[in-house]
Amino acid sequence: MDLLLWGVLPYVSVALLVAGTVWRARHDAFGWTSRSSQLYESRLLRIGSPLFHFGMLFVVLGHVVGLLVPRDWTDALGLDDHAYHLLAVSTGAVAGVAAAAGIAVLVYRRITVTAVRRATPRSDHLMYAVLLGAMALGLTATALNSTGHTGGYNYREGVSVWFRSLFTLTPDYRLMADAPLAFRLHVVFGFALFALIPYSRLVHLFSAPLKYLARPYVVYRRRDPRRPAVREPRRGWEHLS
Repeated sequence: MDLLLWGVLPYVSVALLVAGTVWRARHDAFGWTSRSSQLYESRLLRIGSPLFHFGMLFVVLGHVVGLLVPRDWTDALGLDDHAYHLLAVSTGAVAGVAAAAGIAVLVYRRITVTAVRRATPRSDHLMYAVLLGAMALGLTATALNSTGHTGGYNYREGVSVWFRSLFTLTPDYRLMADAPLAFRLHVVFGFALFALIPYSRLVHLFSAPLKYLARPYVVYRRRDPRRPAVREPRRGWEHLS
């Protein structure tokens, strides 16, 4: 079971992610969208969407640092375990609570607003359940680990080392056997969420409009007062239409 969960499941999840993304890009390009429902309701959306998206941004950055940056690197920077965990827990808790509050508002909106609920496809119902489960388990694991209810478990010596071993195709799945249950369930829900990305509205994260950050300004020119406000019709197709 450990081999299947921690040595096979991650690669199956990545394979589903890649295959689903390629298939959707080739055969469902017009369905590649976030399925915005702002037209139906905007008040709750303006509250929940920024909370969720900015919260998740920092949650993802925290996971990247916690899982991919070895302990030796932070030690070399003079950041001991106490300072690291204090920084990780404080920032992670704020980001996690913000993301959880945001998704709670968005789910409440989808349940209570009839038009939004009807516009939600079935695949997104499953996605929301897995997303909420992953977030709840992540917050639970953080709380239990911070309050000493996990027996002093250090995920940087267990989960993080196992996660990095996946990239070398030699998963050290035995490290996950000693991880607390909340950590293991959080990982399972996390990989399930990865596998669901191409088959739900989450696919739009691959189309983040980053180019807008560097695009040129839109230049508006004043109308020349010497030119008539209504131009005379021209000959040709424009005149006929």
